[in-house]
Amino acid sequence: MPTGTVPDPYNSYNFLVEIDGIARAAFREASGFDSTVEVIEYREGGENITMRKLPGKATYSNIVLKWGMTDDATLYELHKQVVQGQISRRNGSIVLLNRAGEEVARWNFIRAWVTKYDGPDLNAEGNEVAIETVELAHEGIERVS
Repeated sequence: MPTGTVPDPYNSYNFLVEIDGIARAAFREASGFDSTVEVIEYREGGENITMRKLPGKATYSNIVLKWGMTDDATLYELHKQVVQGQISRRNGSIVLLNRAGEEVARWNFIRAWVTKYDGPDLNAEGNEVAIETVELAHEGIERVS
């Protein structure tokens, strides 16, 4: 008896980040695509056994991007603008690609700005790649495919 087709899960290493239409594929890691809805407990009169649970506000974690340092300082410059009081909010996407380079999933985020920049750790005895990190605060993320 045939068992049907079982799709293989996607690999997590093939992705790119788009910010206001500019696509960058040279990231080492992207994380923080989660959202949580607050639970509000409510007790109704006469109901002594259980609490009612209602949805409250939604919160979103910051998106964290890590990449090998190059002469491209675009994300650092966005953080520098925020430090100087010039917040520039941007929309963007994290796009997961399959082995053939085709889009298989997309997470769109809105009104993001660079809240944190972390430069590389330098060590004269090491041989690791210099890694930069930014955190993007945003006002919502959703998976669209």
